[in-house]
Amino acid sequence: MTESEHVVRCEWATSDADLRRYHDNEWGVPQHDPRILWETLMLEGFQAGLAWVIILRKRDAFREAFAGFDPAKVAAFDEADVARLMANPGIVRAQAKIRATIAGAQIYCDMRDRGEAFDEFCWSFTDGKVITNPGMDWIASSPLSEAVSKELKGRGFKFVGPKIVYAWLQAVGIVNDHAQDCFRRELV
Repeated sequence: MTESEHVVRCEWATSDADLRRYHDNEWGVPQHDPRILWETLMLEGFQAGLAWVIILRKRDAFREAFAGFDPAKVAAFDEADVARLMANPGIVRAQAKIRATIAGAQIYCDMRDRGEAFDEFCWSFTDGKVITNPGMDWIASSPLSEAVSKELKGRGFKFVGPKIVYAWLQAVGIVNDHAQDCFRRELV
């Protein structure tokens, strides 16, 4: 056994090596890169109805299929791209989610073109601060995720319900929900 196997983690990250790596290196780490914030939101949308580990294992294929999640490139995708993506066995081939990602890229670019930085928008709901929860009860949504979801939907984003948004807030470190005894809790 290695040293890392003796580390206390959030329970959801203990039974799978991919989840463990994701938890230890990414999940809950405050993210301020606007492109990565957008990519993560889009991937959370693809996760709807599925286990996150499925999306995590397909993430490289998603990145390749969606031009590295470059919003300007994805915003220019057309019907041929939708057909290409629907034929790609490496990603989740859900047409509504594919179209939502293309539309999400267009919204991202519109925000940028109007001078609204996506990272500033994302962090504005918490005044730029990480919200650290008690880490005892697992919740699926919150008043914060409901407010963010409402704003995202108002801008035209799809697959951004309060539960998806809450998972995204956790993933990008806007909300710190690491367990009380998790080694990552104090590192974020």
